[in-house]
Amino acid sequence: MSLKQEWREALINRIGLSLYEQFSNATVAICGLAGLGSHIAIALARAGVGKLILIDFDQVDMTNLHRQCYKVNQIGCNKTEALLENILEVAPYIDIEAINEKITEDNIVSLLKDADIVCEAFDDPSCKAMLVNGVLEKLPDCYVVAASGMAGMGSPNLIKTRKLTNRFYLCGDEVSDVKNTMGLVSSRVMLCAAHQAHTILRILAGE
Repeated sequence: MSLKQEWREALINRIGLSLYEQFSNATVAICGLAGLGSHIAIALARAGVGKLILIDFDQVDMTNLHRQCYKVNQIGCNKTEALLENILEVAPYIDIEAINEKITEDNIVSLLKDADIVCEAFDDPSCKAMLVNGVLEKLPDCYVVAASGMAGMGSPNLIKTRKLTNRFYLCGDEVSDVKNTMGLVSSRVMLCAAHQAHTILRILAGE
């Protein structure tokens, strides 16, 4: 048995054939590859999601390392390329499209038209709103999973997931802001990222 077959069988043994097929046939776009997006991408890759579209235009910086899934030797690299490299180390048999571009109102459809689910993982509130509104208005068959509120040292139990419409889910505490707290801590950012990743898997599973 090849390593690829072993990897597939290991996933099937863990989650069952039905879920494996639902995950492996799906395409998820992750918009923003910082503290949220980098963790979300790796979680989805480990679960066997068939194709990930990774979108960002930033480079890895030393200040990213305390909460994002990058390494010192990747400083200066495009986040799309660095994260692709890191994902393939743990899930080498999924399909990854890395797009080093900024998402705007004008290119939302062209960049995201193949996605079953779009994951919003931006830092800027106006960019968050632009992406969510754009997906809901222009991609009628696509789900969007967004985030709001993960800063500071608040209780992990305040991070939650809400279904706002049939196609729109929001994860986070919906209150905390970087400007009003001590900033972003990896553990709390990862909690919100886990909510987003698990929500995506639940949607794919029909839950």
